[in-house]
Amino acid sequence: MLRRATPVIALLAVTSAATVAVLAATTQSQNVVVHEWGTFTTVAGEDGQAINWLPLGGPTDLPCFVDHFKNRLIKVLPSGEQEGPIDYDAARAALVGKVRMETPVVYFYSPQPASVSVSVRFPQGLMTEWYPSAVVNQPDVVPALLANPNVLGAIDWPLVQINPQQTRVFPTGTGKSHYYAARQTDAAPIRVNGQDEKFLFYRGVASFPAPISAALGADGALTLTNLGGAPIPAVILFENRAGTISYSQLGTLKNTATARRPTARADFDSLRADLVRMLVEAGLYAKEAEAMVETWRDSWFEEGTRVFYLVPRESVDAILPLTVTPVPSQMARAFVGRMEIVTPESLLRVQTAMASGDAAALERYGRFLGPIADRLAAQSSSVSDRSRVRAVLNEVFANYVKRFASCQ
Repeated sequence: MLRRATPVIALLAVTSAATVAVLAATTQSQNVVVHEWGTFTTVAGEDGQAINWLPLGGPTDLPCFVDHFKNRLIKVLPSGEQEGPIDYDAARAALVGKVRMETPVVYFYSPQPASVSVSVRFPQGLMTEWYPSAVVNQPDVVPALLANPNVLGAIDWPLVQINPQQTRVFPTGTGKSHYYAARQTDAAPIRVNGQDEKFLFYRGVASFPAPISAALGADGALTLTNLGGAPIPAVILFENRAGTISYSQLGTLKNTATARRPTARADFDSLRADLVRMLVEAGLYAKEAEAMVETWRDSWFEEGTRVFYLVPRESVDAILPLTVTPVPSQMARAFVGRMEIVTPESLLRVQTAMASGDAAALERYGRFLGPIADRLAAQSSSVSDRSRVRAVLNEVFANYVKRFASCQ
């Protein structure tokens, strides 16, 4: 993880005996509702399948109080300077994956004070950020770690105290952050190890197979294929061309469907309403759905072409097993899959920006600049052209590392 130095494992000062005693006392007549939302972000290759990329290779705006996993192979000093040589290829080799698991948040509702324990397992995945403090058990990062099918990321909150009647003061950072939008719900405040929040928060990276593929044909049409066993409940195609957005809804995807890229101009309010409706149908409360869309407003709707889809609940449970003890009276889990499509237009724009040295244009692609540049390098037969692409990418990446070493 490219981040300020923090412990690899956050240990809670809570004994197992005390935790068991508290949970046992609250098992009777507990009426706890648990809701969770999150995003799985992938990049489609030329065949439509999710490809390996550097999921952590882009800006973050998380506040300083959030805990971070430290990738020991890529060290950043507290001053923000890098320790030793580092470039995009080195970073990509150190932690390459197919999936960026973004901002799952777990909400709790209860008419009375209650306590639960929460455990999340992440097969072929790695937890990278979390709050409040948690027990995070995972191996050190080594090259090709996530390609190992036996890798298991894990995060545990042994004692989560739910306090519906209490008013809490939640931590804040010094700058703006998408993190705070998730608090705009009716969920009960929680306390974990003396830290107060409105939810449990975590992120990660992984290499599990994406449940969908999206292949862009020469004619501009997208062929979408459901790679899982369960129907994908909802699919939306989205484009932002220089600030003009358009989208189309495809409904349920059972097998394969072909669709043209959307061209009809749309407005954000209608798209937001459709996304909120989709999330409510998946089991979220309206305020939760609105908080999720607001959290990802800048990221989801940035320039580019992408597919949004609702991950089937059974797939979520297999990808990211969640255990809450005692068992809640109700649990909803709504995860949105996001697959980025590298289009001929984006390839041309990045190629042009690299040739002209337009750093501002390149910055707009953020973490997806890497996969686009990789595609350009792979398509070029010129050694000098490939070297120029890597040099520009390394420069952009080095600037990113300096920014990423500080929090807000």
